[in-house]
Amino acid sequence: MNLDFTFHIPVKIIFGRGKIDELATHPLPGKKALIVITAGKSMKANGYLDTVIGNMAKQGVESVVFDKILPNPISDHVDEGAALAKQEGCDFIVGLGGGSSIDSAKSIAVMAKNPGEYWDYIHGGSGKGKPIENGVLPIVAIPTTAGTGTEADPWTVVTKVASKEKIGFGTPETFPVLSIVDPDLMRTVPPLLTAFQGMDAFFHAAEGYLATVAQPASDHFALDSIRLITEYLPRAVKNGDDMEARTALAWASTQSGLVESTSSCISHHSLEHALSAFDPDLPHGAGLILLSTHYFGFMAQKAPERFPAMARAMGMDVDALPESERPQAFITALKQLINDIGAGGLSLSDYKLSKDLAPALADNALNNMGPLFTLDPYTLNRDEIISIFASCFPA
Repeated sequence: MNLDFTFHIPVKIIFGRGKIDELATHPLPGKKALIVITAGKSMKANGYLDTVIGNMAKQGVESVVFDKILPNPISDHVDEGAALAKQEGCDFIVGLGGGSSIDSAKSIAVMAKNPGEYWDYIHGGSGKGKPIENGVLPIVAIPTTAGTGTEADPWTVVTKVASKEKIGFGTPETFPVLSIVDPDLMRTVPPLLTAFQGMDAFFHAAEGYLATVAQPASDHFALDSIRLITEYLPRAVKNGDDMEARTALAWASTQSGLVESTSSCISHHSLEHALSAFDPDLPHGAGLILLSTHYFGFMAQKAPERFPAMARAMGMDVDALPESERPQAFITALKQLINDIGAGGLSLSDYKLSKDLAPALADNALNNMGPLFTLDPYTLNRDEIISIFASCFPA
């Protein structure tokens, strides 16, 4: 456990069923919002967009909608959304939807106040790493999925399509000033997406627990998220109207965001970013699942110390096992969870990826998300990364 740390989470989180109506009365950080949603139909078809617009209008807040965000957000849309925010005189940004919308809202909030292109400010890859000198517009996050926890952290992940670079970014100013987490908005998520999103939250927690920068608060958040997701994700996948499960997962996801604010993801996420940079049709959660048993199985052999506690959080009777077998109990439980949510049949062969890409994928992960490798409990070398990628493909 790291007892030399900084704890800083400036987000006001309003959590609970029906809390979306507090948008009508809670003080907001401006008078004209750019609402960022995906190019899909769900925010409009389910009435969530109209609810947000209507609630904010009750306190005199105007709205402009930017509805082009992709499941794997791209930098072109960040720049386009920021241009619209400037043109319309928006003074704060609302991210409504899943992680892609809220992440994009954070990035748009940066570019609405700063010159140039988004990639000018990215650290890593071909990013220029320029400082953000003009501040960031205030951000309000309203998640409609239980997955990324981005409502409780400053991080955003965006892809530069031309160069296949999918890179995380964030500053203290990209923390949302307000997040409204209402599980009622998550009822309509289909089973497979519920599974993918829930496992994204699971891996944020597991990686944050393993990271060398973990601290007492992050450990608590992480183990509780792992416990909740193991118990409730299979229920929510089976019955999306199970609001006890939906509510538990909403909190688990937000907790996993708190893990990212107090610890960090590790290179498991770096590897997945490479996969979905090469094939943007691969859902992030699916990519994490496909990597997970190979990646964590390797880590459990090399740095086993923290794995038994995660296995215990998943309900495994770790203490009944010989000490040498306790780390691998986490892998056993993980495989069972993946099967319980109907994701056991996933295969990388279903996407535009192949085993011969393993060296290029390794280089992409190292070049674009290299800093996460420095937080691993065991330092992977390039050959080991290639081997992990290759092992994920069918024989």
